[in-house]
Amino acid sequence: MIGGVTGALVSPATLLLAWYDAVGTLRLIARTTPLPTALRRDLAQQLHPAAPDHPWHGRRFSAGWGTRGELEYHPVRPDLVAEFQADTAIDAGLYRHPVRFLRLRDDLAVQQVAPFGI
Repeated sequence: MIGGVTGALVSPATLLLAWYDAVGTLRLIARTTPLPTALRRDLAQQLHPAAPDHPWHGRRFSAGWGTRGELEYHPVRPDLVAEFQADTAIDAGLYRHPVRFLRLRDDLAVQQVAPFGI
């Protein structure tokens, strides 16, 4: 599911993908490659800013593997399920390389999301 975005909410540059673990914690699992302009506009219409109780408010994520910089992002309401394509490089529950966003999955509820191979 989509837990946050980089860039502006009105034109998200990349998506931060997440899932709820067995104890109900929203875990970051991947960041997408940059989104095409048309897709940014379409997604912006469906994304909603996160409520103050979003578990990522105040969280810091690394800007990339081996960097000390922090990722600037906006939490969003985690109610959209995203289908993505990824390679098999996983480290500590995170996809090491950016994943490619394919589409929203309106046919799935967030409760049905489970990580594949993590």
